[in-house]
Amino acid sequence: MPDHSEIQITRAVDAIQIPSGDEITLPAGTKVIITQSLGGTYTVATENGLARLSSVDADALGIDPEAEKKKAAEGANGSSNVPEGITDLEKQIWDALRAVYDPEIPVNIVDLGLVYDCTFEEQDDKKVAAIKMTLTAPGCGMGPTIAADAQAKIMCIDGIDDAEVDLVWDPVWNQDMISEEGKMKLGMV
Repeated sequence: MPDHSEIQITRAVDAIQIPSGDEITLPAGTKVIITQSLGGTYTVATENGLARLSSVDADALGIDPEAEKKKAAEGANGSSNVPEGITDLEKQIWDALRAVYDPEIPVNIVDLGLVYDCTFEEQDDKKVAAIKMTLTAPGCGMGPTIAADAQAKIMCIDGIDDAEVDLVWDPVWNQDMISEEGKMKLGMV
């Protein structure tokens, strides 16, 4: 996945237009080409541009999401952008963030160097994850979508009661922040 062959969506699906971040609906029968399938989301090319579909709509693309999850878990490895000496819960949070992808770049947000801080704390007897992250460009319309995806992935972790994902712009992101793993994936080394 993706094999870049054209398929037809079997039912209407909600999507996010790339790069504007606008919500759209792709009607049943829309012809698409899957250009990226990472982190449980799907970037598709339509005659009107790129769109991002959620994992809940994988069946409309003819994809079995459970089989995709299993394949992704088998290929998971570490990242040089994840700090050493962290707790098991912090590692689970970082791993969850490694399943979040910019829909235009085939590298997760951790390896892209977009996650600046990842902690959790007790607030009123609840464990709350606090994430500070940035984007590759301040004007990216997909920012709220990527942040919401990060929050949703973290909220699936047992022991986490809430997650706060803040977009920050200091320091300004640059390519030196990409991990070695990310640079290899992008052909930069």
